[in-house]
Amino acid sequence: MFTLKVDNEIELQLFQQHHALRLYKLVEENRKHLREWMPWVDSMNSLHQFESIIPIWLNQFAENSGMNVGILYKGELVGSIGLHQIDWHNRMASIGYYLSKKAEGHGIITRSVHALLNYAFFQLGLNRVEIRCGVKNKKSRAIPERLSFNKEGIIREGEQLYGRFHDLFIYSMLARDWNNRVPYITTPLTT
Repeated sequence: MFTLKVDNEIELQLFQQHHALRLYKLVEENRKHLREWMPWVDSMNSLHQFESIIPIWLNQFAENSGMNVGILYKGELVGSIGLHQIDWHNRMASIGYYLSKKAEGHGIITRSVHALLNYAFFQLGLNRVEIRCGVKNKKSRAIPERLSFNKEGIIREGEQLYGRFHDLFIYSMLARDWNNRVPYITTPLTT
């Protein structure tokens, strides 16, 4: 089973069938919170649906076309992050993520994206990684901005949420930019 240790608090773990109930409960407990920006939330409303989608995700991982992993914070499943739509010809992919309401404010997504970028660039050899965020989704936008992604522009009406279209910012990170960045510090500096 694929696992990626982010630091001493966070581990990214490939979803397996035994995660279905935990994942269902996570979404169920955070349905209102996630629904604001996740168009799939209303359609995923039974344990059976999570049991059914995990084999699809495992197949994507086996085919090297994507990966969906759980974010474990201090051993508890608190969210998900994925490397989606891997395009091997152009060596690019996109990252998507979500986090439970109670786990916000600990830098979990920032640290997880950082680790996934290292994996994408250094292990997989990708050249470009994108993140797309709703223009009004300030919390999600903070992640690529904090990690010095390049904001390339706006995709007008790029996603439909519950019958309404909204604009998306598109951010990118290139392998050469990631290699030349100032090293990321995971612990606060003390004076």
